[in-house]
Amino acid sequence: MAYTASSLIRIGGGSGQALWYYSSADSIADANTAGYFNDAANILNLNDIIITITSTGGTPVLTHAYVNANNGSVVDITNGVVITNTDGD
Repeated sequence: MAYTASSLIRIGGGSGQALWYYSSADSIADANTAGYFNDAANILNLNDIIITITSTGGTPVLTHAYVNANNGSVVDITNGVVITNTDGD
């Protein structure tokens, strides 16, 4: 699949950094591939944080990642830290 601009929502920020929310049926492996967020190169800044909700086989995956490269046309985000689901009841 591909990046969907309407799914990237700025939550807040200041001093040149922002916090974003992104939801997609794509896997986190797709979303953290260099180039996935290229269409957002004009709004994503280096070190912006992105909270992603992606999917792996229909199971939602929550990840915290950040923009580690943006040369104005090619954007790359880190692999991120997956927030695991532990519900023991």
